[in-house]
Amino acid sequence: MTRRAASPWPLLALLSFSVLINYLDRSNLSAAAPLLSREFSLSDSQLGLLLSAFFWTYALCQVLAGWLVDRFSVVHVYGAGFLVWSLATGAIGLSHSFALLFLFRLLLGAGESVAFPAYSKIMIHAFREDQRGMANSIIDACTKLGPAAGIYLAAWLMNEYGWRSFFLITGFGALLWLPFWMRYAPARLADSAAEPGQRSDDGPGWRELLASRTVWATFIGLFCHNYNWYLLLTWLPTILVRERRFSMLDMGAWNGVLLAITALATLASGWYSDRLAARAGNVARLRRAFLIAGLLITAVAMPFTVAASPWISAISLICAFTGIGIYVSNCWAFTQTLAGAAAGRWTGMQNAFANLGGVIAPAVTGYVVEQTGFFFPAMLASALILLFGAAAYAFLLRIARPQKN
Repeated sequence: MTRRAASPWPLLALLSFSVLINYLDRSNLSAAAPLLSREFSLSDSQLGLLLSAFFWTYALCQVLAGWLVDRFSVVHVYGAGFLVWSLATGAIGLSHSFALLFLFRLLLGAGESVAFPAYSKIMIHAFREDQRGMANSIIDACTKLGPAAGIYLAAWLMNEYGWRSFFLITGFGALLWLPFWMRYAPARLADSAAEPGQRSDDGPGWRELLASRTVWATFIGLFCHNYNWYLLLTWLPTILVRERRFSMLDMGAWNGVLLAITALATLASGWYSDRLAARAGNVARLRRAFLIAGLLITAVAMPFTVAASPWISAISLICAFTGIGIYVSNCWAFTQTLAGAAAGRWTGMQNAFANLGGVIAPAVTGYVVEQTGFFFPAMLASALILLFGAAAYAFLLRIARPQKN
């Protein structure tokens, strides 16, 4: 008698909790930026450099991370990365110089580089094609809910106890998750495998992937999204405090609302795309439509997010974050549909290239604001980059037509 495969959703619940921690840890420096700037007397360009440091190692280590999750146990590789990034986060709270802050942000990026290659590998093995939109949307909703809850918690803790307390609690306290992962994930992943018997080295190799214009279209599209996303993630708290005169608590609350809107848009779009995918003739074309729509909505809204009118700015931010949710609901499900067994390698390279946007956007934005005194030029440039990403998906990417029986 054949044993029925276990449901993959409990595994996703355990993984999702770590995603909340992951994105809380990578975004907490943005919430602390106004306080750090004063304590360390940082210029805008220095703050931009510090905010971008995470992405240097995060992007550079992606290819290695993709190889590791394809070559070794994804459970153990992910667990090791979690350990490194948690220790680095806690150590930031003990830092007393710009150099140490910069060093631990680099270490944080290296640890978190395993995340998305591991997520994609797990999705390929544990979930069917018509489940991946929702599964990926839950993961991505956690990438928004983590900062949403974290930035409000950060604002309260920093207001009461100073910025160091937040890093110590979220970094060292997160280590309590690790024993549960190592105890339950290996069996859960084995039992819920959607494609049993698949070898980790199946699928196209590195050279074949890099020679494909379709692969490069996914690289460019995600880079353009990430440039805009990390501009907002790193600089929006400072914009709200400096330009809108928000208190730390008000800044945390408004950021939380925007991130929650993105999470809801992600879940709704992921659910709807899976319903359409169950009867779609070409799932890849369907998921690409969500990507292009999300980029276009965000591009139109971005220049108005720093409008003089608070109402226009607020509505534009809501539209921008909704567009982000539509895009991310299908971003990784789209790559997984195209990549198949090469999900770890493809995801690693795609995330490596795309997260150069995280390296560039915070630093460039800081420089532009320092030179011009305004945020509008940086927002307009980000909108143009988003339009370029939509064009890459529309015109550079080739999707094979499904074969007729």
